[in-house]
Amino acid sequence: MGRPARKERISRPAAEPVRVERLRGTTELPELDRLIHERLRLGIVSALAMNDSLTFNDLKRLLKCTDGNLSVHARKLEDAKYIVCEKSFEGRMPRSDYRLTSLGRKALEEYLDEMEELIRVTRR
Repeated sequence: MGRPARKERISRPAAEPVRVERLRGTTELPELDRLIHERLRLGIVSALAMNDSLTFNDLKRLLKCTDGNLSVHARKLEDAKYIVCEKSFEGRMPRSDYRLTSLGRKALEEYLDEMEELIRVTRR
């Protein structure tokens, strides 16, 4: 027995390329703060914006996440000076209290403004 016959290739038209002319004159999309844009970090700063402070366990319960996830994302926000963590002991149990800094509040407000602009531009 020989080789099976080759199937004939059907050439399909390529998708129409995006023309630069069509993009000119459109509103440029706002640049979102990538640090806050991540879901869990946005949840942390949003929760802290509505509360003076929250404990690690409060945040974990609110955001329904694991210790490890919360710890990693909170650390990124701490490194950026968006939040501060004050550690203490309650009896013999360690306690971590988180607060939003003025820099973090400003970053959140700017992020929300950018999202509102993105929504406005998208709905046109």
